[in-house]
Amino acid sequence: MIRFIPTPIGNPKDITLRAIEYFQEAELFFCEDTRQSKKFLRLLQERFGMRYPDAEFVSFNEHNGKDRLSQYTQDIATKNIIYLSDAGTPVISDPGQILVEYCQQNGIEYDILPGATAVTTVYAASGFESGKFLFFGFLPHKGKSRGNALSEVMQSQYDIVLYESPHRLQKTLEEIASKDPNRELFLAKELTKKYQKYYKDKASALAEEFKQTEIKGEWAIVIEGKAVEEKTLSLDDIERIDMPPKVKAKLLSQLSNKSVSEWYQELSSRNSR
Repeated sequence: MIRFIPTPIGNPKDITLRAIEYFQEAELFFCEDTRQSKKFLRLLQERFGMRYPDAEFVSFNEHNGKDRLSQYTQDIATKNIIYLSDAGTPVISDPGQILVEYCQQNGIEYDILPGATAVTTVYAASGFESGKFLFFGFLPHKGKSRGNALSEVMQSQYDIVLYESPHRLQKTLEEIASKDPNRELFLAKELTKKYQKYYKDKASALAEEFKQTEIKGEWAIVIEGKAVEEKTLSLDDIERIDMPPKVKAKLLSQLSNKSVSEWYQELSSRNSR
């Protein structure tokens, strides 16, 4: 049995009782970073009296994940295993997906516990009213792929959630502002931690504000979806539509000062030429 257990994104008190119970029973931990996982479990032991597990800790990340599957085939099939990412829900922006797919393909029982994730936390805090959003994780760092991804984000009519590192945040804000300076953004710094802070304003204003701000910590961004442009028909548009003269005359009269009969006579006159 493999259990994918979310770890707090900042405040250790956000761990669940069920997670602590499973930690104590585990025989093997697959960890995005074993040092980080051990440090977190020691903290739970010290603060909340959790029994530190008598288990093996093995790194499992995007670089070695496939090798670990072949190295631990027997253990995966027989042992009580926990998968931990450094923070948040496993499989969301981390290599846990490889392990989920392996379980599905090989009939291995697995479970994913609900818990902390920055995605839904930041969106709930944003206050955007649509209630519909897409998660893009981290944008590509540079080059054409970054430009293409950002263009896709900015064209979406859904709100978009991004993660960003402190040393690229200003660049991202300036790029967004260059495409749409009036687009509404919500930024969250260090979610659930001591120095958590929220910002909400137009892209141009935030890009300018952060030029004067020392940017530290982890960031999540919500970009309000692109407004749907309402299309209106002009007189020329209606006149080009192939439809019965009486129907066309009624439509044209609603967009002008001429009566239906006047338009009908004019259309009939044109058709007779």
